Amino acid sequence: MKSLISSAIAGAFLAVSMPAPAEASTISRACMKSERTGATRSMCRCIQKVANSSLSRSDQKLAASFFEDPHKAQEIRQSDNRSHEKFWLRYKDFGTTVTASCGHLR
Repeated sequence: MKSLISSAIAGAFLAVSMPAPAEASTISRACMKSERTGATRSMCRCIQKVANSSLSRSDQKLAASFFEDPHKAQEIRQSDNRSHEKFWLRYKDFGTTVTASCGHLR
């Protein structure tokens, strides 16, 4: 009985701590939806993989919005808002890693 309860608690914890499938591919979906020339399935998956390891969910959501509204990236980059400045530093690092990790897929 104790092991059943322990298993149920562990399962519930894992279910809560795992990313929701809809949120797990935010950037990949935005990439594919953008219909850009280089937006192949393998490229978008690679970009998402890098995002999963280097950006928070909220960072990914903001970065994904740049595919639909590229001007928004410029606004965030030029913003005096401290959180935008910190995001932009993380986003630049993300871009560098994407280039190194996914550049061969061009």
